[in-house]
Amino acid sequence: MVLTLLRRCARALLVVVPITALASGLDALSSQEAASGLRAALSQGVGVAVAQLGKNGGFLNDPKVAIPLPHPLDKAESGLRMIGMGSQADELKATMNHAAEQAVAQAKPIFEQALKQMTLTDAKGILTGGDGAGTAYFRRKTSTALTAKFKPIVAAETAKLGLAAKYDEYAGKAASLGLISSEDAHLNDYVTEKALDGLFSRVAEEEHQIRQDPMGQASSIIKKVFGSL
Repeated sequence: MVLTLLRRCARALLVVVPITALASGLDALSSQEAASGLRAALSQGVGVAVAQLGKNGGFLNDPKVAIPLPHPLDKAESGLRMIGMGSQADELKATMNHAAEQAVAQAKPIFEQALKQMTLTDAKGILTGGDGAGTAYFRRKTSTALTAKFKPIVAAETAKLGLAAKYDEYAGKAASLGLISSEDAHLNDYVTEKALDGLFSRVAEEEHQIRQDPMGQASSIIKKVFGSL
């Protein structure tokens, strides 16, 4: 009888301990603490991403986000370099990447607005949604506004830097050699899309770093909230 009772107690402990541990984690935080910690973490991630990519060379000098020539010019690049147009290819790439840098530098207010509009339900879903949940939230809430913000900036920069003329020269030569068809590339749309992709990829990296090492963050509220997950 005593042995049976002990076995039952042991089984009960196996069930109770994990539940207690969970209760002492995220559930032990107030809704306000959880939301504050999440906002602080996402704001930090956005700040780092915008600072890194929005500076001169932020896209161009980073192989992870550098914008390549648009299709179909990417396929023609090696052939054009063989006939001495390598410098034109490099100039075209640099122009596109600098336009993206100028656009991303203006992104932070839009992210901050998305954070202000975040509900407690949103916060709970992000905290428990796993790695990338915060970035996914930003994609849903900011993509339309960021696109509208970026396009005029990209268009102004590409016009100022003569991107259209550079592209026409480069693409025209490729077409004359039969390396590409005569289809048009919407360069401003292309650069805008790639700028968004690069920005969100960097935000995702920052979110991952915070989730992986919450205790290594400077903010006490970030440590408290993400350390409880």
